Amino acid sequence: MIQPVSPPSFRKAARISIGRDQLLNVLEFLLEPLTLALSLWMVAIAHTGGYLAPRYMLLSLAVFAVTFPGPAYLTQTPVSVIRNILANWITISGLLFLLCYASGYLRYFDADVLITWWWIAPLGAVGTHFMFRGITPQIIKLQGNERRAIIAGMNDQGIELARRLGADPYSHIQVLGFFDDRSTDRINQSPDQVLLGRITSLAAYVKLNQVDAIYISLPMASQPRILSLLEDLRDTTASIYFVPDIFVTDLIQGRMDTVSGLPVVAVCETPFTGLNGVLKRGSDILISLLLLVLTSPVLLCVAAGIKLTSPGPVIFRQRRYGLDGREIVVYKFRSMRVAEDGPVIPQAQKNDPRITPLGRFLRRTSLDEFPQFINVLQGRMSIVGPRPHAVAHNEMYRKMIRGYMLRHKVKPGITGWAQVNGSRGETRTLDKMTERINYDLDYLRNWSLRLDLYIIARTMWVVLMERDNAY
Repeated sequence: MIQPVSPPSFRKAARISIGRDQLLNVLEFLLEPLTLALSLWMVAIAHTGGYLAPRYMLLSLAVFAVTFPGPAYLTQTPVSVIRNILANWITISGLLFLLCYASGYLRYFDADVLITWWWIAPLGAVGTHFMFRGITPQIIKLQGNERRAIIAGMNDQGIELARRLGADPYSHIQVLGFFDDRSTDRINQSPDQVLLGRITSLAAYVKLNQVDAIYISLPMASQPRILSLLEDLRDTTASIYFVPDIFVTDLIQGRMDTVSGLPVVAVCETPFTGLNGVLKRGSDILISLLLLVLTSPVLLCVAAGIKLTSPGPVIFRQRRYGLDGREIVVYKFRSMRVAEDGPVIPQAQKNDPRITPLGRFLRRTSLDEFPQFINVLQGRMSIVGPRPHAVAHNEMYRKMIRGYMLRHKVKPGITGWAQVNGSRGETRTLDKMTERINYDLDYLRNWSLRLDLYIIARTMWVVLMERDNAY
């Protein structure tokens, strides 16, 4: 019997910085967006002799909006920083160029300004990052001495918290040790972790050792102990944080929120709420219209080729699961001699006899997916998101892979994080499908408009250069 497969614990969003000084987080969020926008200002002002035209002001605001918040590069290697900055800039500038060209606004900008800005902006972003990295120790020193912290509860989440604080050179927090009521033979203690005593002695230790912060990592079932500990700590000046054990689980968009003024913890939520939802939908409509208009001659030729080379409809319709697990109808150019949509649907395989000669070309170039941009305009799909599987495949894998249905917290996509990381095409084994699902869940945890733009650009490269799994 196939056992359910669980994704690894402690997966986290790229921009989470546990314990890091908030000033560093704010500065990192602003650094790259401001550098890209201000570099355009400087180039435009230099070109016009001291005057900043409104069109460049609007373009800089667009760049700032697309790139904010900036990524956290401090813990990355210098080579990774340079590579990521250049890749992000090529993606963003390329899409801006396509949008301006297609909309006709490109003619309002001076070519010399845009060309100069194109190479100055990434150089400025790299330079300002390394300047920021050089002065970061001074910024940390300005915040005073390291904060001394202890952790109540030597369990999985408490140990993980200490590990992350110790691994982050910019955390500005020193973990003195743990307090736990369990005996040492019941605790998975490593040599670098110090058990300072029992929970009942924690308050006295805080008073005697000038502890600045206390992280309570006790199980939520231990409510009486937690309340007793909080009562003991009323006579101290230490900051107190609660690290509930739910954060050991596989959270999707986990965050603090309020419901009618009452604080709640989001354990599983879509990233596309509020302004994020508006940005996502707006970018989907804009890019879909642009691509359909630009590729319409090619799509008409494909439709004619399908009609002339094999019997059957041009458009293949299949039921898939969409947002919140509701069934939707997805469009594709027909690439097979059959139009299967029953309870059992074999996945397409290499040298699959069902695929027509033209269909093989369409699948390798992903041209068969283009009618799904109509699904995007209808609101059934998004350009970027977890790829929709046939209903029959969903019903099979949801019983085998833990968390499988969480991918339906968002609309399915034409392309996705899994597809640009090698999980494209046939998934012959459960491990392969599990890998794809883990990529999909990572996308939900880490979504940003920047990530969507990167995936779109990366998809173009995958379609053109990496076709091994497309059949």
